[in-house]
Amino acid sequence: MDVDQLVAAALAEDLGSGDVTSQATVDPNLRGRAEITQKAPGVVFGLDVAAAVFKAVDPDTVLTQTGPEGVWRENGPVLEVVGSAVALLAAERTALNFLQQLSGVATVTARCVRAVEGTGVRILDTRKTVPGMRLLQKQAVVAGGGTNHRVGLYDAILIKENHSTLAGGVGAAVRKAMAHAPGLPLEVECSTLPEVDEALDAGAPRILLDNMSPAQLRAAVAHVEGRAELEASGGFTLETIRAVAETGVDFISVGALTHSPPALDLSLLLELLT
Repeated sequence: MDVDQLVAAALAEDLGSGDVTSQATVDPNLRGRAEITQKAPGVVFGLDVAAAVFKAVDPDTVLTQTGPEGVWRENGPVLEVVGSAVALLAAERTALNFLQQLSGVATVTARCVRAVEGTGVRILDTRKTVPGMRLLQKQAVVAGGGTNHRVGLYDAILIKENHSTLAGGVGAAVRKAMAHAPGLPLEVECSTLPEVDEALDAGAPRILLDNMSPAQLRAAVAHVEGRAELEASGGFTLETIRAVAETGVDFISVGALTHSPPALDLSLLLELLT
């Protein structure tokens, strides 16, 4: 789904047959100026999507970006919107929903990146995304300083525990996958050092160390000795992620970047134009 389709679906969900409150109370000839303001520290992302919402409701809307995107800051204005007052009210919630959610993704990503600063570790996203919004959420991760993992099931091979079980083991799964799609990036999940050895023997270029403690991760890093890239995964928090980064892994994947980011606090204030 592209942005225009996503915006259209979101507006249809909210507006239905029309904004009856504004239709009942606001003169359709009135024009207004709305200012969207960042009210909490974080990284704003999604201004183009918010703009697309306003334009979809009223193509004559005039928008001016008044603050930075993809930059950590404390607060301040981000977007000015001028147009039909009724249209601004109709678009307000949908535009803010997109902007707050995407800015939340960028902000939690930036917090994780800042937490591991100096270690050389890259923060990865996952496929735990809001249906229909994956590409936008992954763009928000990059805006926050993170790195995209695979987009979907089609562009990289990630052999998880269930795949290995059904394939006859970690090593067998790696060999089958490399033979089936030799040109695709490949990674395999391992939860023990014997599984790590199976993956290395099969030629896996990247290993996902799942649900290991920092001590176990450190032992795995020493055991692998650079023979494969290493990614750590397993419910890390801002309080624990630094210790994980200091074990020597190359990547840390964090599902919470996209599956449960707190919305960044943004508000819209509307004034009439005379």
